[in-house]
Amino acid sequence: MLLGFKTELKLNNSQRVMLAKHCGVARHAWNWGLWLTKNILDRNKANPDEKLKFPTAIDLHKLLVALVKSENQWYYECSKSTPQIALMALREAWKRCFKKTAGVPKFKKKGRRDSFTLEGTVKILGSNKIQVPVIGILKTYERLPQVSIKSCTISRQADRWFISFRFDVEQQELGNTTIIGVDLGIKSLATLSTGSVALGAKSYKKYAAKLSRLQWLNRHKIMGSSNGNKAQVKIARLHRKIANIRKDTLHKLTTLLAKNHGVIVIEDLNVSGMMKNHKLAASVADMGFFEFRRQLTYKCELYGSKLVVVDRWFPSSRTCSNCSSKKETLSLGERVFECGNCGFVIDRDLNAAINLSKTVS
Repeated sequence: MLLGFKTELKLNNSQRVMLAKHCGVARHAWNWGLWLTKNILDRNKANPDEKLKFPTAIDLHKLLVALVKSENQWYYECSKSTPQIALMALREAWKRCFKKTAGVPKFKKKGRRDSFTLEGTVKILGSNKIQVPVIGILKTYERLPQVSIKSCTISRQADRWFISFRFDVEQQELGNTTIIGVDLGIKSLATLSTGSVALGAKSYKKYAAKLSRLQWLNRHKIMGSSNGNKAQVKIARLHRKIANIRKDTLHKLTTLLAKNHGVIVIEDLNVSGMMKNHKLAASVADMGFFEFRRQLTYKCELYGSKLVVVDRWFPSSRTCSNCSSKKETLSLGERVFECGNCGFVIDRDLNAAINLSKTVS
């Protein structure tokens, strides 16, 4: 299976300039391709009898070379794969839009999610060096896996640069057959059927006041000014810190579950529906339910364990884990489950986790 690896780069000033130029080329190619394709769609809508062919990624790249690259010499300072892959990504974005699995692609803005992809001569040299086209050899702060790669993506978060790539790894067979149910919640991140409780990081809640203060101080700064750029970097750094704390908590929990259990049972939560509730949205996003399931999915595949996703309508909270009788209603305020049939009393989340584990025989 393919496994991703991402680490921070150790750069000098000239390398930072080159990376920024590559980001600019990728962004310019994307925006130009988006402008062209939108014009084609508008023309076809206005003239349904004389429709133009919607361009493929190859067509877009040919037009870019003929019309744009020849007039903008700064394109030749960067790798030729950078605008090419940006247009390929744009074409995939339109495919998702046409299939109605995503919205209409948007124009990219400088300084927001800056990234680009390189293909060609990408080699790992030694323990902490990687060679990429045009830019040359880049150093990293940590050891790199000694694998062969064909492409890499370089991105910027606040004032730091990161490199990521994928490589093949062999699946591990741990031979564990234990079954565990995991009930996700807002008060605590996860309640396990064994009785253990994993508390969430709640990093956004912890730094919400500081983030609000930084954004308040930035309200009157002129965009593009020196002070404005400094304020934006401070805000971006704090956002990165909040996200890193959340990811670290999720990685530790999902690795622990996938390594030490043969079967993991979770509930298919309607995260997008929960995010529409303005009273719960901030807490749900702070816990990272979607990221929890994403990490658990690939880690179960990596470590040879099995992930079972129970239907979202399964009454895990309303069913008694002792006698299997069901309650008609159970409000969110009731944190203790009391069975009217057998008199069994148990924590609501632990009861749900035990019921989830029982779905697998």
